[in-house]
Amino acid sequence: MVNPDTARNVVGIIGNVISFGLFLSPVLTFWRICKKKDVEEFKADPYLATLLNCMLWVFYGLPIVHPNSILVVTINGVGLVVEGTYLIIFFLYSPNKKRLRMLAVLGVEAVFMVAVVLGVLLGAHTHEKRSMIVGILCVFFGSIMYFSPLTIMGKVIKTKSVEYMPFLLSLVCFLNGVCWTSYALIRFDIYVTIPNGLGALFGAIQLILYACYYKSTPKKSKAKDVEMPSVVSGPGAAAAAANTAGGNISVTVEP
Repeated sequence: MVNPDTARNVVGIIGNVISFGLFLSPVLTFWRICKKKDVEEFKADPYLATLLNCMLWVFYGLPIVHPNSILVVTINGVGLVVEGTYLIIFFLYSPNKKRLRMLAVLGVEAVFMVAVVLGVLLGAHTHEKRSMIVGILCVFFGSIMYFSPLTIMGKVIKTKSVEYMPFLLSLVCFLNGVCWTSYALIRFDIYVTIPNGLGALFGAIQLILYACYYKSTPKKSKAKDVEMPSVVSGPGAAAAAANTAGGNISVTVEP
C-alpha cells in the first residue's frame, strides 16, 4: 500500500510543475512589452493580485503556521519571483500614471501582509489557529480568483465562439485544480481544497464549453493578443495565479 505522505508529495511535485507552467503563461506578453518598450493596453492588476495571493500561500505553508506544507511554499515562492519580475518589467515600460498606481497597490499589499503576519504570530499561539486565520484569507482571495473565468465563459456562450478561451490554458488550469485538490484530500486540508476544487470545477466547465462551441468558432489566420481570466498560483493557484480580484493571463492565441 502506498504511503499517504509519499503519494501526497508526488502529487504536490506534479502540482508544482503544472503551476510553474501557469506562472510562465504570460511570458510572450512580457517579451512583446520588452520589444516594444510599451505596456500598451495591458494591465498590471492580475500580476499584483497574484503576487498578494502567493505571499499569503507562502505564509500559510511555513512550519510556524501550517507544518508539512513545504510544497505549498516552494511553488508560491517561485510565483513571487516570477510575478515580481513581471511587475518590474511592467513598471519599467509604463507611463507615470500607471507606475504611481502600481506603487500605491504594492504599498497597500505590503501593509496588509505585515498586519496579517504580526496579527497571526502575536495573536494566535497554536498551529490550528494560525492555519485557520491564514487559510480563510487564502480561501477568500483564491476563490475570488477562481470566479474570474466566469467573464470569459459568459462571452463564449454569448458569441458561441471559443476564440478568446485557449484550449491548452483551460486544460492546464483544470489539471492544476485537480492536482492540488487531490494533494489537499490525501491529508485533508480544507483551505487548499476549497479554492482548488473551484478551480477544477471551472476548468471542467471551460473544457465542456470548448467542446460545445469549438466547431461554431470562426477560423481566422491572424493571431490575437487577448487577456484570458484564469488562475495562476500554486496550491492556491488560487490562485491566484492569481487572481485576486480577478486574474487575467495575457496570452497569444491563433484561432
